[in-house]
Amino acid sequence: MHEFHDADGVLFDLDGTLVSGGKVLPWAHGLIEQSRGRFAIVTNDAEHTAVQIAALLQSLGIPVSQDRIVAAGMEALRQVSVDMPGARLLIAASRSLQDYATDLGLEVTDVEPDVVLIGRDRAFSYDKIRTLSNAVLAGAQLVVCNPDKTHPAADGSVVPETGALAASVLACTGPVPHHVIGKPQPGLFLSGMALIGSTPTRTLMVGDNPETDGKGAAGVGIRFVRVGFEHGEEDWLP
Repeated sequence: MHEFHDADGVLFDLDGTLVSGGKVLPWAHGLIEQSRGRFAIVTNDAEHTAVQIAALLQSLGIPVSQDRIVAAGMEALRQVSVDMPGARLLIAASRSLQDYATDLGLEVTDVEPDVVLIGRDRAFSYDKIRTLSNAVLAGAQLVVCNPDKTHPAADGSVVPETGALAASVLACTGPVPHHVIGKPQPGLFLSGMALIGSTPTRTLMVGDNPETDGKGAAGVGIRFVRVGFEHGEEDWLP
C-alpha cells in the first residue's frame, strides 16, 4: 500500500482489521510489516485490558506490546480518574476493567455513585438496568465506553455490544446527557497518535468500519484506508 510510505505513523483497528473470531486475518501480518514499526492499535474494546489484548495477539502470532494498544474501556476509566479523582463509580463491565478502575484510585460501588460507566458486560441483567438507570436519574454522570451496538460473531450471528447495553439504560432514563469515549469520537485517535508521535496529516488509519474508523479519522484530519472482504473475496478497499 503506497499510503504507508507517506505516513509517519499508522493506527490500526483491531476486530475486523487484524483479527476476527479469534483468528488472524490474512492481511494482518503484511499490514504490520508495512507500518515499519510505527503503529498503535486503537480499539473500541470495552471488555479487556491492554495486557489481555496483547496476550491474545501474542497467542495468535502477532507480537504487540501492551504499550501500543489504546482500548476504549481503559481510556474511559482513565478519563474518569483524571476528571474526577477518587470518584465513586458504578460500573457495568468486566472484572478486569473493575480491577483497573480500582488501580486508578476509583471507588467501585453501587451506593450513591458519582459516575455510571457502561462497558461490555456479559453479566448484564434486568436488575443492572434498574440499578444503573436509577443511579443516573439520581444525578450520576453517565459514561459509555463505545457506541457500538453489535459486532459479528465468527458464525455471522450478532453479538450485543456496549451501545446496546447503554441504549437499554437510556430507554429508561430518557435523553440524559452522557459522554461517549470510543470511535468515532476523537479520544482514541488522539491517544494513538500520542503513542507513536505523529500528527493527523502524517497519520494513516486502517480499519474495516467506515462509520467508526472512517468517520472518526476524518473528524481529526487523518487519512482512512478501509480493508476487508468485499463480496466474499479478500480485497483491499482503499
